[in-house]
Amino acid sequence: MSERSPIVVVVSAPSGAGKSTVLGRILEELPGLRFSVSHTTRKPREGETDGVHYHFVTKKGFEELKTAGRMLEWARVHDHLYGTSHAELERARREGVDLLLDVDVQGAAQVRTKIPDAVSVFVLPPSFEALQRRLRGRGSESEPAIGGRLKAAAEEASLFREYDHTLVNDDLDRCVESLKCVIRAARCRTSRMLVEAARILETFPKK
Repeated sequence: MSERSPIVVVVSAPSGAGKSTVLGRILEELPGLRFSVSHTTRKPREGETDGVHYHFVTKKGFEELKTAGRMLEWARVHDHLYGTSHAELERARREGVDLLLDVDVQGAAQVRTKIPDAVSVFVLPPSFEALQRRLRGRGSESEPAIGGRLKAAAEEASLFREYDHTLVNDDLDRCVESLKCVIRAARCRTSRMLVEAARILETFPKK
């Protein structure tokens, strides 16, 4: 097992802000980063694979994980339960990589409480109108469902101040590069460099 504690990077955004696309690029382009696969009680969508996109479980199974204290965070979102298990953090520790969490504002607040040095990032759309276009452009949900997501988006976006960093996804490449910079900076925190710095200082001549 690696002695290195993983950096936990928490990313939230309103539905339709393009977060999944941004995170997909980050995972492809930035080494040493593992995606935290959440548990959910919703049904898989077309193209989703169990254990890759989500761990799809029953409501009973999810409740059992909660009761056993095996969830780092969880939340009810759009009538479904979502959550991150402690196992994801342990797996990242064993592999010696950092952990990228895609969670909503409720889950992010829980992670910040339990892991104070977690890095939190909120992704905003360029405008409410752009968000509407993206959600309706999916063509996968009814108008009432879209209305519910837009209402939730307005509430979630107002919480951006609670995050360490805020990015605007008005240009995908720029947004991806900005998130890379945030993660690279977190890896260079003095508190994360103590072991390596001590090793380097051992090579200096002793007084």
